[in-house]
Amino acid sequence: MDTIKGIKGVKDILPEETPRWRLIENAARRWALCYGYQEIRIPIFELTALFARSIGSTTDIVEKEMYTFPDRDGTSLTLRPEGTAGTVRAFIEHNRAADPLPQKYFYIGPMFRHERPQAGRLRQFHQFGVESFGTADPRADIEVIALLWRLLSDLALPDLTLEINSLGSSGDRAAYKPLLRSFLAQQESLLCANCRRRMDTNPLRVLDCKVPDCRAATELAPRLTDHLSPEARAHFDQVLAGLAAIGVPYRLNPRLVRGLDYYCLTSFEITSTHLGAQNAVGAGGRYDGLVETLGGPSVPAVGFAVGLERMSLMLPETSSSSLQDCLYYVAAFGEEGIKRGLVLLDELRRVGLSAHCDYRATTLKAHLRQADRSKCCYAILLGDDEAARGSIILRNLASKAQEELPLAGLTALLKNRPFPS
Repeated sequence: MDTIKGIKGVKDILPEETPRWRLIENAARRWALCYGYQEIRIPIFELTALFARSIGSTTDIVEKEMYTFPDRDGTSLTLRPEGTAGTVRAFIEHNRAADPLPQKYFYIGPMFRHERPQAGRLRQFHQFGVESFGTADPRADIEVIALLWRLLSDLALPDLTLEINSLGSSGDRAAYKPLLRSFLAQQESLLCANCRRRMDTNPLRVLDCKVPDCRAATELAPRLTDHLSPEARAHFDQVLAGLAAIGVPYRLNPRLVRGLDYYCLTSFEITSTHLGAQNAVGAGGRYDGLVETLGGPSVPAVGFAVGLERMSLMLPETSSSSLQDCLYYVAAFGEEGIKRGLVLLDELRRVGLSAHCDYRATTLKAHLRQADRSKCCYAILLGDDEAARGSIILRNLASKAQEELPLAGLTALLKNRPFPS
């Protein structure tokens, strides 16, 4: 019988990898809570119409990449390709705009896109994202950028660059797009097929194309930042000044765009040279029009999303090497030792101490071999002789030093005992 294997582009995260993920997820939660963001957990699938309206029916995500399927009643459902649309839907549905406080949420979880699998780009991938609703002040933009920068810096991810641009207001873009289309028409023969298709429907995305010939052809394209309204220019200048004031370095990138109409003003991305062609770690921006687009009130919003797979690829090995829990291995053998050992395991775990035993081992030698393989710090030796004396032998598996301790009150003693460094 043929074995069933995992789906292409969907990866198992094995036990030896999960310490890296826990480190990233714990840091993300810690920083988000520190900035006043609260966790929201949104459904993994939604009505397809939500993503068609929010992301845009002409985008590659909606046209080519979404996992869409009919429900039993014929309703079209889609596995979420990103987290913002579901968060905005929840914000509207639960009338969170009525709360006098700014609504600041974060989420962590899997997303789904039918893409060509490669390093850092999978069909099931994971994101940490934040969304801040209700504040048009440029300081909200600074806050979400700083949160992402502090998180990635805290994890010591290498060679990070914050790139930033302004998309102006919808009026600024409406005035700019004819200028861009006119320029692109002169370069059409040099553009890839995808960019030629986008010229009329989504010309801003042509500037974001990674194909070298397209980048060369658009090098002299007019810049949106040269066509900002005074209000948009003032907003952008305040964001840049705020980043400088708190010591977050940035690089202006006039090519950094979002091709969707609800995006406006600040747009940013953090990249790393350690990721190859797919060099973006996380990205975000202001999307003041999205809540209204999805049927809610006019509410300003700004946020970002960052890929956990890409963060894991970049995480220094030393960062997660210390995450292995310092375990006690209970080496219980002999008829009475096994009985006492079962109770001791439970007592250790109930006071919060990690304790392990391989029940297949029947001799002290076999137990110690498994304790070493499990990378435990201590082995607790408990045979019939120790059980008769009412004691255990505590063995340091690194130094091999041993000491005899009373079995009564052992858990309290060990709980207050420092682990070896």
